[in-house]
Amino acid sequence: MMRNSSLRLSVLFLLLTGVGALAQTVSPVIVEYKEKGEGKIELTNNTLSPMVVFMQPQSFSIAPDGKAIYRPLDPGIHVDLSTTSVRLEPKQSFMVFYKTHADTLPVWYTIYATFSPVQRGAGVNVRFMLPHTVYLYQKDQLQKDDIRITTATWDPQRKLVICEVANNGKNYGRVREVSVQAGKDSEPSNGFPLLPGNPRHLEISWTGKGSPESISLHFDRFDLKAPLGEKTTTLASTIESGH
Repeated sequence: MMRNSSLRLSVLFLLLTGVGALAQTVSPVIVEYKEKGEGKIELTNNTLSPMVVFMQPQSFSIAPDGKAIYRPLDPGIHVDLSTTSVRLEPKQSFMVFYKTHADTLPVWYTIYATFSPVQRGAGVNVRFMLPHTVYLYQKDQLQKDDIRITTATWDPQRKLVICEVANNGKNYGRVREVSVQAGKDSEPSNGFPLLPGNPRHLEISWTGKGSPESISLHFDRFDLKAPLGEKTTTLASTIESGH
């Protein structure tokens, strides 16, 4: 509980100030590997003060609203880091290399880089926790028959498209992009991971003219499309031909 509270406070400070996003960076933020992987994380200290960085992998689950819930790394996930701590001088970058595999697939986890000042001053000392998230996916590809859009509605009062989608299969997949259509008009929205057995609740703002007519989820090998109703309805998704 204390660790989760510390994480929330660190992230909240980062969001409120915007300083951490400019002062310290982790790159890349998200990676995907098939079955196992070898990767690298670039840590950058853009401040004028030295920082110490501690690396710690953590497992997580994703709530229907998309929020991540973190916990200690699951025992079946194996991460070999070239280092778990490093001192960064002002304006310095450093590469951390790692190898990863898991006893069963798919799995997902985050390597958190916690940046702290080397010299602690009086008052509040701020730590910034920045993520590098890893998805290890299975050999078998995600099947379109495993994905279901169960609800797709348009809320004209809130100008929101509301969608419920679930991955009923055992394979990991990712929605690369979501798009809402009204005739020839279309508005894109960010994609998201769709974990096995995991439902997702989407609320997407619509700023186009008129009322939107349908929503489409774009995967690597296929699309799912569903018509929108103005009242909550449960429906089977309409599956378009893949690409």
